[in-house]
Amino acid sequence: MKLQGLRVVDLSRFLPGPYLTQALADHGAQVIKVEEPGGDPARGIGLADGPSTVFFRALNRGKQSVVLNLKDPAQREQLLNLCDSADVFVETFRPGVVERLGVGYEVLSARNPGIVYCSISAFGQTGPYRARPAHDLAVEALSGMLSVTLGNDGEPVIPGIPVADIVAALQGLAGVLMALWRREVTGNGDYLDISMQDCMVAALPNMLGPTLAENRQPVAREERTTGGSAFYRAYATRDGRHIVLAGQEMKFVRALLEALGRPELAQLSERGPGPHQQPLVAFLQETFATRTRDEWDAWLARLDVCYAPVKTLPEALADPQLLAREMVVDDTLGRRHLASAIRFREEPAQLTLNEPALGAEAASLLSWS
Repeated sequence: MKLQGLRVVDLSRFLPGPYLTQALADHGAQVIKVEEPGGDPARGIGLADGPSTVFFRALNRGKQSVVLNLKDPAQREQLLNLCDSADVFVETFRPGVVERLGVGYEVLSARNPGIVYCSISAFGQTGPYRARPAHDLAVEALSGMLSVTLGNDGEPVIPGIPVADIVAALQGLAGVLMALWRREVTGNGDYLDISMQDCMVAALPNMLGPTLAENRQPVAREERTTGGSAFYRAYATRDGRHIVLAGQEMKFVRALLEALGRPELAQLSERGPGPHQQPLVAFLQETFATRTRDEWDAWLARLDVCYAPVKTLPEALADPQLLAREMVVDDTLGRRHLASAIRFREEPAQLTLNEPALGAEAASLLSWS
């Protein structure tokens, strides 16, 4: 596997850090999860279908667990010993905490100059918000993302996934791999300061045109990907389900409208997004309400149209495309897991589908170090 021989010490909890280190573990890295007495709080979040919660096992499979109280000098020294031979260190405390615990970058890099040290926090290590507590939703709000994520009533809606957490984890993963690549040339590691707020703002390139060009707030219901286009929105079907149109290229617009017998409406899309498309939206709303979701799915599948049925999560995991790509896999206990989304032709991920028991590897890892 690509990362065989890479050693990662992971002090992170909850979601962003574990999501990053999970990707490393899936591709061969040894990830040592250092937990406080009592363990990662994620061990108690959500439903359990075996030795741990689904939330915990989905983010920590294949890792090794040790328990250390870093306020105890002897146990802190054990962590430092682990880090002396580590390639990567990941932490998600508020800024200043690791320094107070005696495991900040300056301490670790003095002992191990090649270490790549990644800190993920809500607002980064500098600035007036650095010590402010925040989770995913607060970061989405401050970044402006929620101001353009609106329901039909115009009110902000909570996204179905923790966008700020996931985006920060992926930016952190990219940064760690960049630093490891550079280390091959210089021999030196680096310090990586990942701000979830920075990452969320960086994830808004499709919405920032009006703001960067004219210093104004986008009108979400009129923008091309947030409600202003008839061919980029959801439509209710006769059975209360939904179909989305998700391609605004004119070839898709014409293909559907010609099949529906209203080719003249295509000119409304040619003029771009905005309120002038409302007659087209109204026609499509009325049309999609005449059949069930599955009837429309079967009918649309015959056309060259960018569309999809809105699926529930159980339906999504049973989707034939996901199953064909073996994205859902079972372990020996019959529990379902998601496979790695990073697919290599050579040296693919080899998933270890068991999560670590709290402190399970402490005796071997701490004595060996």
